[in-house]
Amino acid sequence: MTTPCIICVAITGSVPTKADNPAVPTSVSEQIESTHEAFEAGASIVHAHVRNDDGTPTSDPERFALLKEGVEKHCPGMIIQLSTGGRSGAGKTRGGMLPLAPDMASLSVGSNNFPTRVYENPPDLVAWLASEMVTHGVKPEIEAFDLSHIFRADAMHRAGEIADTPYVQFVMGVKNAMPVDREVFDFYVHTVKRLFGENAPWCAAGIGQNQIVLNDWAISAGGHARTGLEDNIRIDRNTLAPSNAALVKRTVAVCETYERPVATWQQAREMLGLRPVAA
Repeated sequence: MTTPCIICVAITGSVPTKADNPAVPTSVSEQIESTHEAFEAGASIVHAHVRNDDGTPTSDPERFALLKEGVEKHCPGMIIQLSTGGRSGAGKTRGGMLPLAPDMASLSVGSNNFPTRVYENPPDLVAWLASEMVTHGVKPEIEAFDLSHIFRADAMHRAGEIADTPYVQFVMGVKNAMPVDREVFDFYVHTVKRLFGENAPWCAAGIGQNQIVLNDWAISAGGHARTGLEDNIRIDRNTLAPSNAALVKRTVAVCETYERPVATWQQAREMLGLRPVAA
């Protein structure tokens, strides 16, 4: 298989703390350094959250701006994807960073259960976030926690609420949401191809020990892969991951197993239909 594999590194998230793994980067300076290491290891997308000084999650646009500036400086060409997730804010505060015009932003188009709460994505908020992405030229990554989310993305695309062919990421392994199931995964892939075209790019993310499982499934099936400390703090059952870069390198090794080249940032931008930038 010769299609290059895009590797996304989810560096921090809203949940893992330094008490869980000291390598989790929480300050902006730590996040920039960790992203640079992951970029050099093969990641072409960074999926980013930001934290307050006490480590709690926030949607503060000023912190996102500092992170974006640092990544652009130290990782020229890397695709910057900012999170609009619900753990770090409520309502329209979740989209306060979109005027920064990052390359991409996450977009959850429906609600579902999380381990201890409901992850609420009401239709009016989803529509507003999507409209802000259109306004500021931000490509959404559809985070599909359920099959219905793929169909909702299709309806939004047909209605013009999503400007380009949706880039769908299957999220599997969140407790109380979609488990890691190969038949479901295969049907997700079939559904994306049926709705958006045989060559539409897609991605997959596995939570915890399932990260490497979803890396393997996605890479072997021609999709793209997400890794990083947001989703998984261990390199194996008994060992904490020493860095985001270490998890990226593990994903690169899976690509080598299936003889898939790792996408450069230039290739990733072309495949996702993003604006080119000078190196």
